[in-house]
Amino acid sequence: MTASTPVAASAPSPHGIRPPPPERVVAELSGVRKSYGAVQALRDVDLQVRAGEVLALLGPNGAGKTTSVGLLLGLLKPTAGKVTLFGGDPTSTDAKVRVGAMLQISGVPATLRVREHLELFASYYPAAMPLERALELADLADVADRPYGRLSGGQKQRVHFALALIGNPDLLFLDEPTTGMDVATRRAFWDQVRDFIGSGRTVVLTTHYLEEADALADRIVVVDHGQIIAEGTPAEIKSRTAGRRVHAVTRLSTEAIGAFEGVVSVERSGAAVEILTSRAEGVVLELLRRDPGLHDLEVGGAGLEDAFLALTRRDALT
Repeated sequence: MTASTPVAASAPSPHGIRPPPPERVVAELSGVRKSYGAVQALRDVDLQVRAGEVLALLGPNGAGKTTSVGLLLGLLKPTAGKVTLFGGDPTSTDAKVRVGAMLQISGVPATLRVREHLELFASYYPAAMPLERALELADLADVADRPYGRLSGGQKQRVHFALALIGNPDLLFLDEPTTGMDVATRRAFWDQVRDFIGSGRTVVLTTHYLEEADALADRIVVVDHGQIIAEGTPAEIKSRTAGRRVHAVTRLSTEAIGAFEGVVSVERSGAAVEILTSRAEGVVLELLRRDPGLHDLEVGGAGLEDAFLALTRRDALT
């Protein structure tokens, strides 16, 4: 099911864009627990979504990301704690009319044309985005009169995006929005999201593509085993957890290198090792001291993927 909810009936601009909502916090989980029988999906989670930001929720499969989104959308009820959307009940009409969502499961009739789908969805909302604006934002103008069933996978994903946009939402949820897209289509989609958020709207993004979170997010929250284990800007997440990546060809074992101070992880590929460390200079000096034959040494910055792996691995060991 592709979900999208209508928008409050405040006056849109000539381009269908309104200023961002006045609330500093537009959605919040406060001390939330969510259980499915004996399984605890979320454990005492406190999470705020702030007006005008792109918030990326990252975590391994089963970490609690989709459950968090379901709670904020009012699709799930917490076992304990409080969930608010625009300061009220997420299930209320006042809250729902200001939210759009692009979820992973879609049930879009194949025979209707793209334009017909958008016209139908637009009829549900009191202040819908102009149809041509939604087609422009989702880069669908060239296929507007094509049946949904004749679209490529990437084009279908863009239709789901347009359906989430057509209500002109103040808060947009994107749950794994670029799954199935090739690299070029994914990057084009990023531009479409930037176009939307350029008007000051708020976006909550869940994704397994860490490059995507790095490119789009103002703030990242990492969830693992139902708890928030890190929060900050992409730069803060990278600097706090990863440090630097060291590559070298060495005879030293991964076990020996892993015992160096500041080493987060070591991976071997043939004779070469990739070392993730918070103390690159000390690690390099120790490598050279212990292995005079070391060569092909390279030191570079660690990325968000490195930080994410370091965080979730560390959490798994605690």
